[in-house]
Amino acid sequence: MFGDSLSFHGPEGGHPADEPRLWPNIAAAALGGSADLVAGAGWTARDAWWAMIGDPRVWAELHRADVVVLAVGSMDTLPSPLPTYLRTGLRYLRPDPLRRAARRAYLAAQPFLSIALRGRPSALPTRLTVRYLDTAVSALRVLRPTLPVVGWLPSVHRAASYGQVHTTRARTAAAIARWAAEADVPVLDVPAHVGAHVLGGHGNPDGMHWGWEGHEVVGRAMASLLRPLLTRAGNVGSDAADWGHVG
Repeated sequence: MFGDSLSFHGPEGGHPADEPRLWPNIAAAALGGSADLVAGAGWTARDAWWAMIGDPRVWAELHRADVVVLAVGSMDTLPSPLPTYLRTGLRYLRPDPLRRAARRAYLAAQPFLSIALRGRPSALPTRLTVRYLDTAVSALRVLRPTLPVVGWLPSVHRAASYGQVHTTRARTAAAIARWAAEADVPVLDVPAHVGAHVLGGHGNPDGMHWGWEGHEVVGRAMASLLRPLLTRAGNVGSDAADWGHVG
């Protein structure tokens, strides 16, 4: 399972990948299996692709996985007033007081810049989100032609840190849906399951990540999406040992 912080953040912050209340583990448990999470905070579709081709641990898991979930795309749609290479490059500034001051200044300015620039540019342009998803799926189908692959549509947010602006989400979601239909990749409509939870203020106080109720709903919805794919592929066994892993 390739993801971003929505895969491992709960109502109060981040958790280890084996936390059973996280949605990947809920989905896997509902299917009698286990989840192998490959994720990072702020990861976009591009980061998932880089992990797929650059991490030898991922290469090993892909040989054993019964299904791959590309749960990325949500962070792609967030406003990014600074170009990604500058924003992510703040961590490399030295000395330490300069780095901390620059980060504080950017975080303070981000909500206002997100509003002033009307949510543009986003962390990753729509066309690149689709391009990296398509490249990942194409590579997986070369490696293992019968391996089921699923994706999802970007989540929603009400984050004050982004000025509650989410301009490009609708366009990116529509582009992912069109690509998925053409590429025969099933997708989970995340906002349909967790939108009210997030926008109603029932998740993490940051207005972006989910509470445990949200994880439960998404995990069970993902299990429902995966079950017929695994059954068709002959990968669902009578117990966890037969079933294998969600990659």
